[in-house]
Amino acid sequence: MPTDEALDFQTLALVRLAAAIAAGDEPGMRHLMAAAVKAEVETQWVEELLLQSILMAGYPRALVAFGLWRKVSGAVAPAEDADAEYARLAQWEARGEETCARVYGGNYAKLRRNVRDLHPAVDRWMLVEGYGRTLGRPGLDLMRRELCTVAQTAVLRTERQLHSHLRGALHSGASFEQVEAVLAEVNQLLGHEEWKAVKELWAVVRAGWAQEG
Repeated sequence: MPTDEALDFQTLALVRLAAAIAAGDEPGMRHLMAAAVKAEVETQWVEELLLQSILMAGYPRALVAFGLWRKVSGAVAPAEDADAEYARLAQWEARGEETCARVYGGNYAKLRRNVRDLHPAVDRWMLVEGYGRTLGRPGLDLMRRELCTVAQTAVLRTERQLHSHLRGALHSGASFEQVEAVLAEVNQLLGHEEWKAVKELWAVVRAGWAQEG
């Protein structure tokens, strides 16, 4: 797989940090946050990554990451966030439908049916809270969000979600080379068999994408 040449340095910094958050690597987070500051990655980009990490890595690791970020960057939390107000519920739902449909493409309707069969609350939360309130927020483009999600789902060994977000990254405009650069970054965080499984899954996704095209 290629090196990080397919990614600009700011995106690469985000992807590396996303992987470290998923791994729960606090020293790694500190180091990568300092690197992000040095690379002049937009503060808002980093904070949007930390917010969306709640979805994949959970509140415990996202809260730790936020605490480290405040210390390392010196960035002060905003006084308020109008987009987080529940008065925007209808907007979140519309935004969630749009964002989720972009990520899943032709599989969107199937996804909604499958998740609804698990539990209607999960379907609602996924759409409104996950894709609407969180991944559909302004402040970071969907392609970078999806590349970071690829990194986190690979580190977390969640194969089905990784499959979905590999395709989601492509649907949101990432190139094969950009996805492969992300996967190359998580290689060092995976065991041999886990890395082999990731490569095989990516080969399946890439072949299927070529056939669809």
